[in-house]
Amino acid sequence: QLELVESGGGLVQPGESLTLSCVASGDTLRDAPIGWFRQAPGKEREGVSCITHYDGRDFINDIDSVKGRFIISRDIAKNTVYLRMNNLKPEDTAIYYCTEVFVQTSVPPKCVFQPSFDSWGQGTQVTVSS
Repeated sequence: QLELVESGGGLVQPGESLTLSCVASGDTLRDAPIGWFRQAPGKEREGVSCITHYDGRDFINDIDSVKGRFIISRDIAKNTVYLRMNNLKPEDTAIYYCTEVFVQTSVPPKCVFQPSFDSWGQGTQVTVSS
């Protein structure tokens, strides 16, 4: 099980951008599928974007509300998964977490918003407000 630490959150105005980082320690990322989740006040935690690596390629799964705005990527050399968030909206306000997730055995493979382990870090707060 990887140990993952989130960072990069902050207070921004609507329309601005942020990049979150999820740094792995204890082991290398290798091909581990990683997902970003968020939890807004009074709401259930929801999956946002996930990435899995197979046969030399990255495969990504985003929820509809962030498609075209959020970009997930990974840098194996830095043992880090990023979430670039553009055109932020007030409804994106939440604590953001990253964790390992499951992958459907499909072709192509598809990561799903189901955590592999019931273990969460501290998260990083994102607040979008004018």
